[in-house]
Amino acid sequence: MTDRAPTRRPAPRGLPTWAAMTGAGVLLLASLTLAVTVGPADIAPTDVWRSLGHHLAVALGAAPPGPDPTLGLLRDGIVWELRLPRVLTAAAVGAGLGVAGAVMQSLTRNPLADPYLLGLSSGASLGAVAVLVLGVTVLLPVAAFAGAVLALVAALSLAGSLGTLTPARTVLAGLAVAQLCAAATSFVIFWSATGDSYREILSWLMGSLGGATWGSVSIAGTAVLLLGPVLLANARTLDAFAFGDTAAAALGIGVARTRWSLLTVVALLTGGLVAVSGSIGFVGLILPHAVRLVVGAGHRRLLPLTALLGASFLVWADTVARTVFAPRELPVGIVTAFLGAPVFAFLLWQRRSSSGDLA
Repeated sequence: MTDRAPTRRPAPRGLPTWAAMTGAGVLLLASLTLAVTVGPADIAPTDVWRSLGHHLAVALGAAPPGPDPTLGLLRDGIVWELRLPRVLTAAAVGAGLGVAGAVMQSLTRNPLADPYLLGLSSGASLGAVAVLVLGVTVLLPVAAFAGAVLALVAALSLAGSLGTLTPARTVLAGLAVAQLCAAATSFVIFWSATGDSYREILSWLMGSLGGATWGSVSIAGTAVLLLGPVLLANARTLDAFAFGDTAAAALGIGVARTRWSLLTVVALLTGGLVAVSGSIGFVGLILPHAVRLVVGAGHRRLLPLTALLGASFLVWADTVARTVFAPRELPVGIVTAFLGAPVFAFLLWQRRSSSGDLA
């Protein structure tokens, strides 16, 4: 019997871009509206838009300050002060983590990469735990962001000191920094945490949007709106990286410099998100894989669609986290892990069955 080389099935063409983007946009808009209505208080979808319209009119000077008179102080406060900031923060964090994960998987050519690969989550955790132990919770977003940036600098410096910044060296340096930061975080908790600080620390480490405010929306939304377009503008470069460094260099791309630059942008984006949400796993890992099944691997379609679907995914994950065991609330990281682990296992199985391997 003669040996036959394994054959690969042709990649699916996927949905047309306009259809995928329109569907994802409608899904996100519906998710944002409906998620605000979910809870013990009786809020209708029209109440959400009425409150939003009134406060936008107030901001533009077209309406007097104060709550929407047609809703009343209580219902308007529930929508505008409690639920809407949390839902919008979840959408921004989900969108940013999805995009960051897709870019990391391309830059490192590692299908298991996620936004936290360079130790960003561990660095942010160390900064957050430090201020929680000290009781200076008002500085938590700043400390978490600073910790993520310092972890990035340490990881890239370590990888660069070993020679050319290759994907393998980047991953290994990130793992080393992550373990060091995790050990430091554990030491701080063991040595200093007392009383209620344990609960606050545990909630943050598992990922939580329970304390989201309009300030959280500003931080996460600004990070996504400023840095997301930078990554999208490099979509063709990311396509080239998917074929390897040699192919990218043949196309005139400065491989090391571009990788440093894009990793820095991803790290800044992730740091801004982690600063308001804690470490929420699986979003940046599974969403890019799922979207590739729909629209293929081209980053011009992959990145915006991943952002939209990532936003919807985390909005509903957080809605489950705050309602399924009400009045108790789960950290949203637990929900994403419960949902993400079996989905990722299915995606791995489907990838193996369609290509014959996991490469």
